[in-house]
Amino acid sequence: VLALSTCDGLRGILYIGGKWYGIEPLNTSSTSEHVFYPLEDMQDIPFQCGVLNGSLHHEKIFVKQSKRRAVLPQKSYVELFMVVDNNRVMIPSNMYRALNIQIVLVGLEIWTDTNHVSVMDGSAGDVLSRFVSWRQKDLLKRSRNDLNHNNVLRHATVVAHELGHNLGMKHDDKRCPASYIMHSTDNGSRNFSTCSADDFENLILNGGGNCLRNPPKTSNIYKEPVCGNNVVDNNEECDCGKPQECTNPCCDAATCKLTPGSQCAQGLCCKNCKFKVAGAECRPKMDFCDLPEYCNGSNAYCPDDFYIMNGYPCDNMKAYCYYGVCQSFDSQCESIYGKGARKAPDVCFEKANIKGDRFGNCGMRGGVYKKCPVQHSLCGKLQCTSVSLQNLPAWSVVNNASGVLCWSSDFDLGSDIPDPAQVHDGTACGENKACVDFQCVDASHLGYSCDVKQKCNDNGVCNNNGNCHCNSRWAPPFCDQSGYGGSVDSGPAHIGKLLKLAFIL
Repeated sequence: VLALSTCDGLRGILYIGGKWYGIEPLNTSSTSEHVFYPLEDMQDIPFQCGVLNGSLHHEKIFVKQSKRRAVLPQKSYVELFMVVDNNRVMIPSNMYRALNIQIVLVGLEIWTDTNHVSVMDGSAGDVLSRFVSWRQKDLLKRSRNDLNHNNVLRHATVVAHELGHNLGMKHDDKRCPASYIMHSTDNGSRNFSTCSADDFENLILNGGGNCLRNPPKTSNIYKEPVCGNNVVDNNEECDCGKPQECTNPCCDAATCKLTPGSQCAQGLCCKNCKFKVAGAECRPKMDFCDLPEYCNGSNAYCPDDFYIMNGYPCDNMKAYCYYGVCQSFDSQCESIYGKGARKAPDVCFEKANIKGDRFGNCGMRGGVYKKCPVQHSLCGKLQCTSVSLQNLPAWSVVNNASGVLCWSSDFDLGSDIPDPAQVHDGTACGENKACVDFQCVDASHLGYSCDVKQKCNDNGVCNNNGNCHCNSRWAPPFCDQSGYGGSVDSGPAHIGKLLKLAFIL
């Protein structure tokens, strides 16, 4: 395994004989000499993750067993936007292969003349705060992205580690004590633990990875097409890596073309080098507010991940759908504190969230916790009751509000990563009201704009594209004729009788 840059010499990392090595130009050489060294020899100043130790060691995010299914076999795509000052950058895509995650560079911004924020004044937290502010005011207007940047070749794992936090991974220290990437201190490992795999699976099962399921458009990939990089570029039919590492019988690694007789080489709608039949379910629904997708019979890839339009009522009209998840207080409490945990009385939210500390707040502004106005207190830090002490995250406190024990926790994942213990946007906070950006506002702010009776003849729901997803006995696009359900976006929700007969034969 190797990851190399060939600009002005060779820079990168190589995995040989069970050990990781680094290579880079020798600055003092006039004859293009290079230094080749074991990475374990470069541990003089260990990287220490800025996420507080203790806040991520013992917390558990619970998923109902009935929802758990194989997540890792389905490839996820991280679209990475790099912002670089004047230093070297590596993308540790190889490290994520074990989790079936493909990291694809879709943007690169190099600050050549001057830095857009001061990187010299103040603490690391001050620099990060300025970068976050610049990102929100400038970069997000040009390209959607999440934060990750790095500038030292030797610390390529820093990118992998911090990106892991963005993907729901917590520190391994006491859960998986051996040397892995998500240890709080860089110990030279270039591998992920089973704990990290479980954390990522929980992120997906809790509805946190919708954006990771859709392959990036090849036109958005920021790189020269190269056969053998595990990315299907323009003019390629497949890409299974270098010939010596490819194990895909459907793809010719030397040419990045399909092998004779193969229709496809990868994708949820590809099996044994052939397209799955139209109507085969390729992505089951994960939540009441999620929608299933089906193969169309002529494409290897599952349609994009669709869900019920934001703002649709769920949980017996007590909650709202928001990005494919029915956002209720009780489900959020159970995801953090385990089965049986429930929303605390409103007085608990009011008492805790007007304080403006790490266990009761309405977010942060300028590095300082914001106090919640009373009318918005239900949209701050989550407060729960009926909590099992053995399931408590490491940083948790209890308040006594009118004789009720109310628990809240703090995960401290960083200034630009949502805290799982904050009330989720889309959660109902009163009659016809929902939480949006720490405020309890009219539910119309969720963006629901579909009249299912008029548009879908009351025989379906609207998806996030605004199209009808019909019930099982009705046909798209308007659910006014008999059919088998689905939408114009989801693929056909039915396998024809002739195909079923062929299966039987």
